[in-house]
Amino acid sequence: MQPILENKYIMLREILAITGKPGLYKLVSRGNNMLIVESLVDGKRMPTYARDKIVALSDVSMFTDADDIALSEVLTNAGRKEGLKPVAFDPKKASNAELQAWFDEVLPNWDRDRVYPSDIRKLIQWYNILINAGITDFTVKEDEEANS
Repeated sequence: MQPILENKYIMLREILAITGKPGLYKLVSRGNNMLIVESLVDGKRMPTYARDKIVALSDVSMFTDADDIALSEVLTNAGRKEGLKPVAFDPKKASNAELQAWFDEVLPNWDRDRVYPSDIRKLIQWYNILINAGITDFTVKEDEEANS
């Protein structure tokens, strides 16, 4: 499978999660009351509207025992752990204990009361989608933070 994105250093604020739709999407264009997005999984384009709940990955964070950690940092840690390869196990079939053990290595101080196994599954799915799409740099650049 060829990566959909030619630029592996795409900005995380252009990668979107849409409630009710599986996978992740790249922002392609903006229109009147809608966005055009492209699936990172199959490359199909579709419109999304103001009624859809859309979240940029640069706006997502994970709960820890101290302050919340940006998703970009969590993804970077997962990339270090996995050698920038997809996670070896299937998160849908993994037990809660397996998911938590994996996440202990990625983010040791995660908040065990507020981060659920379903959150870890979603994180692994997103990480795998990004890696399979050729996106390996998860850092949020300074110009991204200024534009957020």
